[in-house]
Amino acid sequence: MTAPIELHYWPTPNGWKISIALEEMELPYAVKPVNIGAGEQFKSEFLAISPNNRMPAIVDPDGPDGKPISVFESGAILQYLARKTGRFYGETERERVKVDEWLMWQMAGLGPMGGQAHHFRSYAPRIEPDLSKLEYGKTRYTNEVNRLYGVLDTQLTGRAFVTGTYSIADMAIWPWILPDGQGQDLTEFPALKAWYERLKERPALRRGRDVGKEFSRSLADDNEDMKKARDVLFGQKARK
Repeated sequence: MTAPIELHYWPTPNGWKISIALEEMELPYAVKPVNIGAGEQFKSEFLAISPNNRMPAIVDPDGPDGKPISVFESGAILQYLARKTGRFYGETERERVKVDEWLMWQMAGLGPMGGQAHHFRSYAPRIEPDLSKLEYGKTRYTNEVNRLYGVLDTQLTGRAFVTGTYSIADMAIWPWILPDGQGQDLTEFPALKAWYERLKERPALRRGRDVGKEFSRSLADDNEDMKKARDVLFGQKARK
């Protein structure tokens, strides 16, 4: 029997993408926690599979040639798993192009912009006491997330899923819909809201979202542990 896929993981939106996909694709996996607040992403054994010192990453003992393969970057992992299983990636090249478009939209747009909105709204006030210095960033990224929610709402109007059928694009986007932390009101986006609620009823998605919830703590908490975690996560520069 093939050994399970190793999922190097911490419960964040990017981590949830992969735990959701593994559950949806019914692939056996073993969680290898990477405590990013404690700096475990800088350990040499993790950097060997994720040189960008970001989780998630996977190690598949049953790679394309029957030998182990490691994959980092959540979008690349989703594409790899979809190709491996032949699921959730469309049936034709045209369908796969559509899935890739919306996967890249999440990777290049919603994820980075949503993360920055969350940072300036929730975490930065714990770091910079002069809130006037944060106002531009807070407004800039909150507005951009609002624009992106509007783009997604338009795409979902008349569709059950982002590209018509459930795919890795949905799995990538859903975890990044965090309206409270991003300063959004989902009632302004009825098609997006209906899609979000519909996906939340999927048992596999719920299982994937719950992976590692016992590790989860808010970086906005005002305690010494979270202060140290913010220092680790938000003060990074090049390491040589």
